Amino acid sequence: MIDDYRSLAVFVAVADAGSLSAAGRRLRLSTSVVSHHLSRLEAKQGVTLFFRSTRSMSLTPEGHAALEPARRMVAAGEQALDAISAGTEEPVGALRITMPAFGDQNRLHQTLWKFARQHPLVAISLSSSDVTADLVKEGFDLAIRLGTLASSSLKSRRIASFERLLVASPDLVANHPPLTRPEDLMDCDFIAVSQIRTGFTLEKRGEALTLEPENTRIEVNTVASAKSAVLAGLGIWHLPASEIQHDLQSGALVRVLPDWNLPSLGIYAVWPDIGPQKALTRRLIDFFVAHRSELTI
Repeated sequence: MIDDYRSLAVFVAVADAGSLSAAGRRLRLSTSVVSHHLSRLEAKQGVTLFFRSTRSMSLTPEGHAALEPARRMVAAGEQALDAISAGTEEPVGALRITMPAFGDQNRLHQTLWKFARQHPLVAISLSSSDVTADLVKEGFDLAIRLGTLASSSLKSRRIASFERLLVASPDLVANHPPLTRPEDLMDCDFIAVSQIRTGFTLEKRGEALTLEPENTRIEVNTVASAKSAVLAGLGIWHLPASEIQHDLQSGALVRVLPDWNLPSLGIYAVWPDIGPQKALTRRLIDFFVAHRSELTI
């Protein structure tokens, strides 16, 4: 019976993640172990639960019929574990989290490490990447995302805000005609970050102006690379204020149009809507919210 429950949990993970390897990452099992449990379940029940191809797996009619009851079983098990954990003062369990890669020393990361120090029985696996992860397929309990969230089936909660500054290298500014108005930026070179829209809004005493840079010769896929390109004098870009404090103080970067500001953006906790939220995930989100004044990045 225990083996049947385990195999059904693996079946749910494969259905949600879309592949054996993705389910393995989510369950922290090897692909061969996941395949064994799924094959065992199919052989015992005498049915095929998935149509398999070299590129994808899709549910058979029998798989569709079994998925929701199996998912309820997994959810009930997680609720039972949460109830046990809730009855203890010290939380126990594991969390798999994804955060932006830049600023390993920023307050967002430091708040997570504070949570880890306070709860030594909680295991944390952190993936740092500026590329948006598929939370379900990659098995993450929680993501921290910045900016404006796209519409999705994910659940979210705003936990803090962050500021950005429009900056450039001193040499770029010195070798360009004076930049005194937003319109002066239209013939400047900008850095582009592939997953962030190039347009941005500047605000000044109730006035707002949206610009769409036309000159973006350099495109990168991380904030760290964008900062490096700006420092090299290759273009202008808006960077998180906490990432460039020392560069502004040292003169390696200067603000562009300092009388104009960019709107604050949100810092969001995001989690998959595939069942009841883990109590441990809720505890971490509440911890972030309780420390929101420390999260500015």
